Amino acid sequence: MVSRSPYWLARGLAHGAAVAAGYAALGLSLLITFEVIARKLFNFSLQGVDEIGGYVLAIGVAFSFAYALLHRAHTRVDVLMARLPKALQALLNALAMLMLAIFSLFMLWRALATLHETLEFGSLASTPLQTPLWIPQTLWVLGLGVFALFTCLLALHALGQLATGRLGALNRDYGPRSARDDLDEAREDYAGQAPAEGLANTVQGKAS
Repeated sequence: MVSRSPYWLARGLAHGAAVAAGYAALGLSLLITFEVIARKLFNFSLQGVDEIGGYVLAIGVAFSFAYALLHRAHTRVDVLMARLPKALQALLNALAMLMLAIFSLFMLWRALATLHETLEFGSLASTPLQTPLWIPQTLWVLGLGVFALFTCLLALHALGQLATGRLGALNRDYGPRSARDDLDEAREDYAGQAPAEGLANTVQGKAS
């Protein structure tokens, strides 16, 4: 979304968080596969896979928020946006980013309060695993923290574009995704794959 150098750290955090969430989901898939096979063939269960799955889902979603924002994948109701004047679109897009930043800070604040309460009382999960809840909650808070940092940086950038009159760039960076955006992204993906496919065909032709 934003290619300016002051935001490279936030972009890196967003990508890193998404990769971590993906590996966590992969690990959970392997664990579920093992659980199914063990129950079917050996009448054995690890116990608590469903509990671990809930933790992975909550943490993975939190770590994926920033990456979804980076690619403008969050749902936006844009029925009227395209019909509004460009200046009003820019104002609404900047306001949307500001409100999202405020909401992300609110989520982080409440998550920190929950974690503090868990640490204060030494809360354990009421499950056979008796998981210390501070462990999954800490990872959950970290994911929300990355999201809050990213939204604040992007909100400042959007407000800066609005203040300096760069309305076209603001709408391009923070407006809802359009069909043209999806088409351009598909073309870029195809252009990136085409040279590799051409090289593979050349190698295959020489081998034959």
